[in-house]
Amino acid sequence: MKVLRLVTAAAVTSTLALLPLATAGPAAGAEASAAARDRPLRQLAADDRLRVGTAVDMTALAEDAPYRRLAGSEFSSVTPENVMKWEAIEPRRGEYDYAAADRLVRFAERHGQKVRGHVLVWHSQLPSWLTEGDFTKEELREILRRHVTDTVRHFKGRIWHWDVVNEAFNEDGTLRDSIWLRELGPGYIADAFRWAHEADPRAKLFYNDYNIEWAGPKSDAVLDLVRTLRAEGVPVDGVGFQGHLGIQYGLPGGVAANFQRFDALGVQTAVTEADVRMIMPADDEKLRTQAEGYRLLLDACLRARHCVSFTVWGFTDKYSWVPDTFEGEGAANILDETYRPKPAYRALQAALAGRARPTTSG
Repeated sequence: MKVLRLVTAAAVTSTLALLPLATAGPAAGAEASAAARDRPLRQLAADDRLRVGTAVDMTALAEDAPYRRLAGSEFSSVTPENVMKWEAIEPRRGEYDYAAADRLVRFAERHGQKVRGHVLVWHSQLPSWLTEGDFTKEELREILRRHVTDTVRHFKGRIWHWDVVNEAFNEDGTLRDSIWLRELGPGYIADAFRWAHEADPRAKLFYNDYNIEWAGPKSDAVLDLVRTLRAEGVPVDGVGFQGHLGIQYGLPGGVAANFQRFDALGVQTAVTEADVRMIMPADDEKLRTQAEGYRLLLDACLRARHCVSFTVWGFTDKYSWVPDTFEGEGAANILDETYRPKPAYRALQAALAGRARPTTSG
């Protein structure tokens, strides 16, 4: 998604935040069973043959012990918020810096977690040497090929899913005006998937976007793209539904049915960046609506045979990107700024507890 919000103070973590979430304060939703409350999300999701993940803020991981503990104990997959984006790993042409991304991969391996690589090709967070450079079409295509190939090869065998192309469509279903479309044409999408597959044939390769959770022009365009690319033999393995919702717009309908449309293509699906923001201040009614937003996203995933993971875009309001991006909005995550579970966390527990689902793939 967008840029990382760096929080230096916010709320002071309470003693209760150091305890397991099952005991951290009073119940935040009567719908979760007592058994579910004693188990972290990753255990409950495993019962449904599902990975449950979080995007990870590497500064918080290094400096905030409760954050680090919960990132390892609650989730079975991790996504780097920023440290695998192009501006982070190649800030100057030909000078690579994988150190932070490597630390996250090692953290995941120590905690038995899968890693979702994010992101190879995007119109945003590109280094200035690239966006301000004067390159021919052939030079730019080679730069892109090298970036995809070198990045995937560096992490070969250690990345479960790659977001290969991110946010390539406008809301009306047309392709987004980006440096890649302007200079290389629409074929850059197929090229990126082919290059990534050549670099690591075992990694699953995803197209990822927002506002495609429900049927509409944008979702239709992604469906058509994936169908067309697969018919041409392009190795597109999955589609990521980001899941950034705002309760002030109303919760979307038809999400489960839309997931089924992609399921029918035979590709894997995943909720990749779920958060549910609100106009501040938060209150009980808004938090209940937020919980319903998280629940409907998870329910759509659980109903889809090939939905393999559900990832929240950060798990605590303490480090949310939302307030710095959407003025007057926030409280988008499943734990508050002191790591107490919100109704949204309990809704996810309840939805995962004892839920039978179709057999998933990969």
